Amino acid sequence: MNLSDMLGYADIQQLSRIADVYRCECNGHSKNDLIQSILSTVSRNDVFEAQISSMKLEDLRFLNSLLFEARNSFSLEDLLARVQQSRFGGEAEVQVEPEPQPKKKKTKKKAEAVDTTLTPREMIAKFKHHGWLFNGFSGPSRYLFQVPIDLKARFRASLARRFATELLYTDEPPVYRDEQMLIHDDITHLLHYCRHNEVQLTADGSMYKRFVVQILELVGVQEELPAKGEWRFGYGRHFNHYPNRISFLYDYCYSAKYITETQTVISVTGSGEERLRGRQAGEAEQVYRYWLKLYKGPITNLLSLVHWINALAIEWVTVESLRAVLVPFIKPYYYDDANTILEKRIMTMMVHLGLLRVGEHSQHGAVVKMTKAGTAVVSGLNIEDPGALALQ
Repeated sequence: MNLSDMLGYADIQQLSRIADVYRCECNGHSKNDLIQSILSTVSRNDVFEAQISSMKLEDLRFLNSLLFEARNSFSLEDLLARVQQSRFGGEAEVQVEPEPQPKKKKTKKKAEAVDTTLTPREMIAKFKHHGWLFNGFSGPSRYLFQVPIDLKARFRASLARRFATELLYTDEPPVYRDEQMLIHDDITHLLHYCRHNEVQLTADGSMYKRFVVQILELVGVQEELPAKGEWRFGYGRHFNHYPNRISFLYDYCYSAKYITETQTVISVTGSGEERLRGRQAGEAEQVYRYWLKLYKGPITNLLSLVHWINALAIEWVTVESLRAVLVPFIKPYYYDDANTILEKRIMTMMVHLGLLRVGEHSQHGAVVKMTKAGTAVVSGLNIEDPGALALQ
């Protein structure tokens, strides 16, 4: 539902709170007057932009977590978790000095910062008072929350304009890398190798090193094996034994039930045999969705970050300026800091998936741009439809 519909279902108490936030001048006892005044005020771009400009970073992170979800309803528990995930620790956790020494003013400011930090429930109440969240109105939906569909679109458009002003766009670099279709070919190569070789497993379930080396010689993107004794950190089942891309390919084939593991060897299943006979329709979307599923645990807002890259990298843009915009929205994960997550876990994997191309500009360094196929996949289009965007 849109904002006007949700206001129509809201009670007069919530309408009065929203009207107070926007300083609407109207008859506070008339539900119709309240609704018309709120809609008139919120529809003004200067009011809407001022509200966004006044939002703190953790408010923006919380809002960002809701903007690209396919589902429309959220439970209270889900929203509380999202508020917690929007607090990365540094700016939200302010310590007060136990013994205020010479710098008493600084201590006072710190104390004020602690007092003004909203609890997760207060954050949700704040969004309700702004008319950005509404409860359901009947049955089980009474316990669910929704963001008005038209406000979602306005938030996305407004933030996109705000982010774009901070980006540096360039002309096409003389050299760039584009891996479209390579991952599909390499799924075939991996299955073909496992079909025609007895690939043995170690006691921990990973392939012996010699098999990984031989697979690396077949695939289209070369990677280095983890060095002996090297500390490895990654996402997936055997990331500590395989390079990142091979690890993802293996996990996808295992999840798709193309291969199965016994205690000692890998076998290609009937589904894997069928995949060897030809790539199935919609595989690009399936691989993309599996990547989101595998990586969204460590990167809780991965979906929104991918959508922002899709929206902001429609032309060649420098990685440095993109980093400045997106890193504040990325929560570190153990030994992965925000920069590492953006470059290695997100952008590099988007290149491997054929969603993004990366180049080297002579003046501005590393630059990226979405592929047409990547834009189609992220936007939810079927790239194999005759009417869908063509591959570049």
